[in-house]
Amino acid sequence: MSTNPAALFAEEYRTLRPRAPMPEIQVRFKRYTSLNTRIQLKEGILHASLSDLLEDAPEPVLRSIAHILLAKLYRKPIDPRQNLRYRRYTSSAAISEKTEKIRRIRGRKINLGPEGRYFNLETVFDDLNLRYFNGLMGRPILTWSEQAARRLLGHYDAAHNTIVVSRIFDRPSCPLYVLEYLLYHEMLHLKHPVKTRGTRRCVHSAAFRAEEKLFPQWHEAQRFLKSFL
Repeated sequence: MSTNPAALFAEEYRTLRPRAPMPEIQVRFKRYTSLNTRIQLKEGILHASLSDLLEDAPEPVLRSIAHILLAKLYRKPIDPRQNLRYRRYTSSAAISEKTEKIRRIRGRKINLGPEGRYFNLETVFDDLNLRYFNGLMGRPILTWSEQAARRLLGHYDAAHNTIVVSRIFDRPSCPLYVLEYLLYHEMLHLKHPVKTRGTRRCVHSAAFRAEEKLFPQWHEAQRFLKSFL
């Protein structure tokens, strides 16, 4: 790539702040596990760090990144056209595939195993698999979370084929149907993968939502989680 990223940042800086003094600008590409971008002003120097996945991005995309980061840093309105250009690039099939591959290679997933103090996730998964998926769903890696998180109750990591459930539910006061619902929800992510429509990622499709409500104790689980949180 012949484009000088620091020069692009300088041009966008001048557009956003036409009368402000031009600071020294340093742009570096780093080995992140995703499309991370960061910027900070430290001792009069603008430090921008971009994922090396963006190193071969076209000049207009790098310009959009510069605009977005600088606008956020200086609390300026973000140009919708710049934002759209960046979102189209990062949501493209080629970049999404590249990002997932890098996450598998570089990402580190803590696996504490399925055996908790009171519940075994593999036992619950296998039972749900037979009851709702005809036993045809391949079992991913199942693990309890490291922390008893209240905000992220569970998630499916496609890059590592792992379902993580918050350890906060590994307790005798947690009804079994609540844990079953949480795991059932994450299992549906295996059946209904994330799809990209234009620049938008569809995580919970209409088909996903409809099948989720087929869980017999869906209402009870929702009420429990609402009161619990």
